[in-house]
Amino acid sequence: MIARINGTVEAVNEESALVAVGELSYEVLVPAVDIPHLQSQVGRRVAFFTLEYIEGNASFGQLSPRLIGFLRRQDKEFFERFITVKGIGPRRALRVLAAPVSEIAAAVNRKDLHYLTGLPEIGKRTAEHVIAELSGKVDEFAGPAGSSVVVQQRTDEQEQAIVAMVSLGEKRPEAENWVDRACRADKSLTESSTIMRAAYRLKAGG
Repeated sequence: MIARINGTVEAVNEESALVAVGELSYEVLVPAVDIPHLQSQVGRRVAFFTLEYIEGNASFGQLSPRLIGFLRRQDKEFFERFITVKGIGPRRALRVLAAPVSEIAAAVNRKDLHYLTGLPEIGKRTAEHVIAELSGKVDEFAGPAGSSVVVQQRTDEQEQAIVAMVSLGEKRPEAENWVDRACRADKSLTESSTIMRAAYRLKAGG
């Protein structure tokens, strides 16, 4: 089993990175939260903590090995626990992890349905399953303040971008998620219009 790889990032798309290790290049599936950072690391060496799984349907002989990589060991450990929740497979879990693991774990601890349903592909029922199955089991990932309420502080411009996206048909939790991710990826975003454009680019995988 491949437990760790250290190689040069050759390309990054909306769900994976192509990593060159010697004469071989590996497609490494990664959490959504790490995509912006990895896009800035193209051409540089990056170390991944990895795990493997088999994807496909054995009945049709369509089985493919997949490699998943994490920039932090604790993210890998949280992922392994997260996919024990019924209905959350590896691919879906990687898309759900669009925020830092510490924030998600803290939300689980405080049973915050609003925060969890703001993550991609998490509806109310799934959020309830996550809380029911993981509450009290992810304390070490939430940090010392994991049990306290975490309030996302946004600037007026960020809030304006969120409101504009909602007016264009986005659900507010989804708009909040994309704006927060865009602003974490690029600290120079200060105008509501540029924030909104960056959020839509990120959503589109750009």
